[in-house]
Amino acid sequence: MVATWLSREFGVEFPILGAPMGGRAGGALAGAVSAAGGLGLLGAARYNSPEWIEAEAAIARSVGGRFGVGLMTWSLPENELLLDAAIAVAPTMITLSFGDPARYVERVHAAGIPVVSQVNTLEDLRVVEAAGVDAVIAQGGEAGGHTGRIGTLPLLQEILDSTSLPVLAAGGIGTGRGLAAVLAAGGDGVMIGTALLASPETEGPEYARARVVDAGSADTVYTSVFDRARAQPWPQRWGGRAVTNEFTAAWHGVDVDEDTLATAYDPSDPNSGVVYAGEAVGLIHESRSAADVVARIGADAERLLSRFA
Repeated sequence: MVATWLSREFGVEFPILGAPMGGRAGGALAGAVSAAGGLGLLGAARYNSPEWIEAEAAIARSVGGRFGVGLMTWSLPENELLLDAAIAVAPTMITLSFGDPARYVERVHAAGIPVVSQVNTLEDLRVVEAAGVDAVIAQGGEAGGHTGRIGTLPLLQEILDSTSLPVLAAGGIGTGRGLAAVLAAGGDGVMIGTALLASPETEGPEYARARVVDAGSADTVYTSVFDRARAQPWPQRWGGRAVTNEFTAAWHGVDVDEDTLATAYDPSDPNSGVVYAGEAVGLIHESRSAADVVARIGADAERLLSRFA
């Protein structure tokens, strides 16, 4: 495999991060990604607790040794104890995404932990560069969950041309072809999330795995309707990409109040509950272990790149 900043800095076999998906990426998934040769991240959402981070970190460490923790920067001011807990479990990496991480980077660096931030625009890049992060992830609008609006390939090219920091890519990457393309373009690795959603190590309702396997690449929608229904106060600039269902068909784009959405929403109903997933969902045709997903992406990318070595 091509040596990159990610592989050199963290000793991973494959330059692959497992995305810190809130409600999906717990210790079992993060540990499995790391055990397979990547680096898995816990998804510490605003509704998680410091105790959750401590417990899931112990699982991740027991399964895969190293792991990272992903935090949502915009929500940290309401509960900085999540950051304290993330630092306390001594992860290999902390990601601070969706907002300006300036007030937190020095605290993480003081503990000897590298900081990486996802960015969705060139303006985001300038903000996190000024904050002193160690690397960035160009997250395109094809990504599942909360993301920006610029496609991965245009954004990746723009970011690579605009910074000396190591650059990874996320959004629409689900096979070795995607990893090979990013490395060939000069990137240092990828972050995958959707590709892991059908894996048995992924948390969440069982119907979510089935919806991911059944969905095609055109079966997603970029929407804020699930945030509004669940009273999740995400900043307006970040919508979430999810698999379409009866709830999005009925309410996406409809001018209606949050109380009406909350009443209509049923997370236990497969036709209503949110399944955040990106456009790479069309590449998932069966449930495979996280280890198999990571190993296959890495091996296929290496095979493709070897044609030009």
